[in-house]
Amino acid sequence: MKARHVKIVAKKELGGLFSEKTILLAVLLQLFIALFSSFLMVGLSSMYDPSALAGRSHFRYDIGYAGNTSLLLRDLENSNLFRVHRVDLSTGVELLKERQLSAVVYAPDTAPGADEPVKITLYTLKSDIMGAVADARLKSVFLKYEGELREARIDRIADRPVPLDIPASSDASGYFEFVYGLLIPLLVFLPGIISAALVIDLITEEYQHDTLETLVSTPVSVAEAVWGKALACVVLVPVQAGAWLLLLSANHIPVADPALILLHVTLGSLVLILIAALVALHYRERTAAQFVFSTALVVIMLFVLAIPGNPLNLVARLAVGTAGIEQWIVLAGAGAAAVLLGMAVGRFAGTAGRQLHTGKN
Repeated sequence: MKARHVKIVAKKELGGLFSEKTILLAVLLQLFIALFSSFLMVGLSSMYDPSALAGRSHFRYDIGYAGNTSLLLRDLENSNLFRVHRVDLSTGVELLKERQLSAVVYAPDTAPGADEPVKITLYTLKSDIMGAVADARLKSVFLKYEGELREARIDRIADRPVPLDIPASSDASGYFEFVYGLLIPLLVFLPGIISAALVIDLITEEYQHDTLETLVSTPVSVAEAVWGKALACVVLVPVQAGAWLLLLSANHIPVADPALILLHVTLGSLVLILIAALVALHYRERTAAQFVFSTALVVIMLFVLAIPGNPLNLVARLAVGTAGIEQWIVLAGAGAAAVLLGMAVGRFAGTAGRQLHTGKN
């Protein structure tokens, strides 16, 4: 296999990519997201963490309180977040069903210094935005009450909790988790998934348009053609992922190690692209290949996400600058997988080329 031929095919495919519907739709989708990034950020942050809405709402919610724990009742009444109504539990639940209350809190008659644990029960409406916001607001009151219980039972606490270094802004923790734990990993891996789908289109169209026989009549082999198409798709990944990171930086979202992120994403995307190339060479028909690859992709993602040091988690840690030596282990594993898949693609493409030369299908 000659590198010059691979480069020629890759250059040809890159020049004709804008005629592909897949890449055009992908670019338009990313442009749409970039134009409405602020709107999407607020909406998705609210879905990820309802407390993001709680900090911006000045409405006082009506909640029912059933129980005799005066310490918690005092905290609720002094929070200025709720209008507390003393009710019995059955009445409170009925009022909750009628949406006259946003939540019902039941606290048993347990003294703060008692030996048994204090069990607080919270009743809210399922899949209700008002209940979700009330739940997020109640969290702060419950945490305060938990601290008061710890103080009351300080003589029985043998171990101290480990302090966590949380960002100073009380409103930023949910936003921080959403951006670095979910948004950045999804954005940088999206180009890899798109490129893998694109390489299927580039390979299967050669079979469907009967142009592969014409291609192999030139000095370019099937293996070189496949690698040229794969190379063109790989080149798109760091370009698109890098553009996302630049957009995030322009929106004052710092990323600690962008170069390492692009390296991991590019290598991981190469693995997906080679898998897609194998599927395309086997099925030779776009619809079937795309369906099989999409199904395989779901299985692969479920398997990978079950691993603690998975690429999505690693990218999040790289973005905040806390990745350790495991990043090189993951990188080595992805490199080994890419080498094995590359050998399989070369062998499969070579077999396809021999079949064309001998007149077999």
